[in-house]
Amino acid sequence: MKASRKLFLCLVAAASLTPPPAVAAETVTVGTVGAVSDITLFLAEKKGYFGEEGLSANLISFDSGAKMVAPLGAGQLDVGAGAWSAGLFNAVDRGVGIKIVADKATNKAPYSYRVVIVRKSLVDEGKVKTFADFKGLKVGIVANGAADVSSLNEAMKTVGLKVSDVDREYLGFAAQVVALSNGGIDAAFSAEPDATIAVRQGIAVKFAPYSDFYPVQETGVILFGTTFIDQHRATAQKFIKAYLRAVRFYDDALKDGKIAGPGADYIFTALGELTKAQDTSVFRDMVASWCNPDGTLDMASLKNDLAFFKSSGDVTGNITAEQITDTSFVDAALKELGPYQPQGK
Repeated sequence: MKASRKLFLCLVAAASLTPPPAVAAETVTVGTVGAVSDITLFLAEKKGYFGEEGLSANLISFDSGAKMVAPLGAGQLDVGAGAWSAGLFNAVDRGVGIKIVADKATNKAPYSYRVVIVRKSLVDEGKVKTFADFKGLKVGIVANGAADVSSLNEAMKTVGLKVSDVDREYLGFAAQVVALSNGGIDAAFSAEPDATIAVRQGIAVKFAPYSDFYPVQETGVILFGTTFIDQHRATAQKFIKAYLRAVRFYDDALKDGKIAGPGADYIFTALGELTKAQDTSVFRDMVASWCNPDGTLDMASLKNDLAFFKSSGDVTGNITAEQITDTSFVDAALKELGPYQPQGK
């Protein structure tokens, strides 16, 4: 009897040491385009911020942000990370359920990671000295209806020209470098690290950062499908909280326009994993992207870009910037996290 009781007590003790079954993390599907500004989402997973909220992010690669619109609207994708466009405004105006909920990248000095580059031979020969010399040139733009077309408009306005005064060629950032090398285009509205790669290869020179002619521009955003918002609001809220923690970790590593502060080496490694880059030294040389550590969108530039696309006929409806944005998730996250306090600076 004593032996049986002893065995029973041993079994009870062993059972008490057995951890409870792990609760499976809730998976959030996130569309990305593999841009360097996607690093904050990658860090949220890699650093365990999503995990601490009981989430797991399934990062799905898309060729462009435009291809995320349909699956976001249909509830097949929860979150999108990319640049807004005229097409996005038109889709929402047609009733597609998407909201811009947070900043992913804002272009401003010294973090002007968007930059105009010009074929090196044209600059060396003195053929392109100012934006006035862009008249009649072939200029690479990442896509028709992209915010970069509004950026081009801002640049041309500084010298009394119009968007129609240049020959736009729609090419992705990497393809722009190739086209500059073979003379297919003369200049491009580019982004890092491709701009630095083009300079390293002796193909182009950095002619002007966007901040020279467009001081602050919202260039990358976090999008939620309204199905995700309506049916999984608590999850969406936890996602934004974890995301902002990752943004703050990243911003702590920024210094003087570069990734050169605390945690820089960790971020270089993460960027290599994210982009599959063989040579991570380019990330040290490039101008870094900046994301608002409080998640706030630059509404002034969104409104300015939307007004341009309405005037050009690329956006035909009466939609407003307020109709496509939802700041409630960021507002709620800030109540928990508080305003950003830089670490180690």
